[in-house]
Amino acid sequence: MNLTTSRFASLVLFRFTGEDRPGLTASLSQLLAEFECSIIDVNQAVIHQSLLLGLLVRIPEEKDSDRVIQEMQELGTALGLKCNPKRIADEDYDLWVGRQGKSRFILTLLSRSVTATQFHAVSQMLADQGLNIDVITRLSGRPPRIPTDTLTRACVEFSLRGEPRDSAQLKASLLELSSRLNLDLAWQRDDAFRRSRRVVALDMDSTLLQAEVIDELAKEAGVGDEVSAITEAAMRGELDFDESLRKRVHSLAGLTEDVLPKIAERLVLTEGAERLLSTLRRFGYRTAILSGGFTYFGNFLQRKLGIDHVYANELEIIDGKLTGRVIGPIVNAQRKAALLDQLAQEEGVDRKQCIAIGDGANDLPMLARAGLGIAFHAKPVVRLAAEHQVSTMGLDAVLYLLGVRDRDI
Repeated sequence: MNLTTSRFASLVLFRFTGEDRPGLTASLSQLLAEFECSIIDVNQAVIHQSLLLGLLVRIPEEKDSDRVIQEMQELGTALGLKCNPKRIADEDYDLWVGRQGKSRFILTLLSRSVTATQFHAVSQMLADQGLNIDVITRLSGRPPRIPTDTLTRACVEFSLRGEPRDSAQLKASLLELSSRLNLDLAWQRDDAFRRSRRVVALDMDSTLLQAEVIDELAKEAGVGDEVSAITEAAMRGELDFDESLRKRVHSLAGLTEDVLPKIAERLVLTEGAERLLSTLRRFGYRTAILSGGFTYFGNFLQRKLGIDHVYANELEIIDGKLTGRVIGPIVNAQRKAALLDQLAQEEGVDRKQCIAIGDGANDLPMLARAGLGIAFHAKPVVRLAAEHQVSTMGLDAVLYLLGVRDRDI
């Protein structure tokens, strides 16, 4: 066995590898039960029917630990498994227990297809930061053997322990790798709030929808190019949002209200929007639109997608025509952040249990207030400022950041 015997060494780590099949863990634990052992820690993974099983066991002092080890090895052989036992010294166990108090983080890697280059770059970055990888889990489903034209999703989740050596450098590395290797990386502290998100607030235009609705209205009014240029500058944070909105809405004066349903029907949802909303609803999340756009279209999406709350700007309509004004306070950046707080209060949750998703500069305060703020296919200024981003996949990629697996859906 090549194991140093000590009557004080009652802790043994059993590591088993081999072909997986039902009943292996039951057989091994039955033998340990006969020796009245305690299971201190256990970890099991199966990759394409290949089993990796670790059992950290405390053997009672009155039991013969050498005999336990020998019988576990013999049983492993009989089951077709290779058993590699290792005695754990008291001081090593104490160090292991001490490490349990270290901070834990989750790093989520998103890509259309995870390549070895991407995987190496991410794992090397983690090593450079002195972080231990406890568990690596694939959240996405298995891709088809023969590639198709269907858009694919791939996600790998790293469960990490320790504190980064340089948090600023870590964030810079996440951005650099995302840009260079065409992937998304989401870094979250693994705490109780991460595991208990309850409210999801989404921007509407260019987030839930592929278009900016005001630009579609402007096309109907014959001022499409002019308004589109203002919208783009506003979303980049180059213009005051309130002023730019009033100017754009003013250009719509005289447009008849019968164009609203026509535009609503031709709006295209962002990839993954329906899958995201239906899954959130199934899992009991509350959802909201917080938009600098318009309530008519927010209400249209609310009926279509089963969204719980809508907050947006109200177009003034008199005698069947748009007046070129909005009614009430403008839903700008500060208003969105305040509405997120209001949502949390109404739903009876901490704001850290809220998720916010948006693409424009007017979404930044909302993203910062949320427990999880996600810049979705966002403008450069937003990607740089936001803590998290999704730029390579559809809206349903947000589910991976919640730890949802494809098989759960």
